[in-house]
Amino acid sequence: MAIPASDIKFAGSIPALYDEYLVPMIFEPYAAEIAARVAALSPSRVLETAAGTGVVTRAMARSLPAAAELIATDLNQPMLDRAAATGASRPVHWRQADAMQLPFEDASFDVVVCQFGAMFFPDRAAAYAQARRVLRPGGVFLFDVWDRIEDNEFADVATQALAGLFPADPPRFMPRVAHGYHDRQVIERDLANAGFTEAPGFETLAARSRADSPQGPAIAYCQGTPLRNEIEDRSGDLGAATAVCMEAFARRFGAGPVDGKIQAHIVTARR
Repeated sequence: MAIPASDIKFAGSIPALYDEYLVPMIFEPYAAEIAARVAALSPSRVLETAAGTGVVTRAMARSLPAAAELIATDLNQPMLDRAAATGASRPVHWRQADAMQLPFEDASFDVVVCQFGAMFFPDRAAAYAQARRVLRPGGVFLFDVWDRIEDNEFADVATQALAGLFPADPPRFMPRVAHGYHDRQVIERDLANAGFTEAPGFETLAARSRADSPQGPAIAYCQGTPLRNEIEDRSGDLGAATAVCMEAFARRFGAGPVDGKIQAHIVTARR
């Protein structure tokens, strides 16, 4: 599956804005959930792929035993730089790596973790096969993906608002990529094609996304994700796009603190 370069470009000011606005708004609730599940497995060596700015890494650093080794990787060096600069409560090995070609030995990890990264893999079965390869027998591959956009209110509102601003060519990053990989049968098929023979665990969890004002989610989505690249390709006017989304959030959720539903699938596959 070919993926446009703009869909996986997390550079410039995106990492900082992503970390400041998007991480506390939609990623932290699931990071805590993932970290708790990893800790319950009592692993001695954990690999994280597509670590981004390190929200799950930091959660695992707090929850894992001190003796457990934690390696966090990402394809985008600017995101990893932001994660490393923020740091964690314990030593973490930060390393640039492509989940499609992991530079680690076979059967060398107890757990492989990936939070909201699978949607960006150009060949998910191949990426999952890499995760399986580096897992020890009995090891666990634990990842999550966003559910459909209709069950994620902030992303849906932003997408509809931008469709009104660009009616001839609406930006579709959110439904196409971020919320474009939610079908359970497709995910199970990709895991089977990667060599996972046991039926995976599959759990859908809803949570709440909150911000102090409509400005927060407007900046988060328009300027702190690759949606920004689509906006810039069309007009370059990030200010206008952000303002349109801010107005849409205010109409839907009010002018004060905003609160919307988010929903994701957590998938567990055992080698």
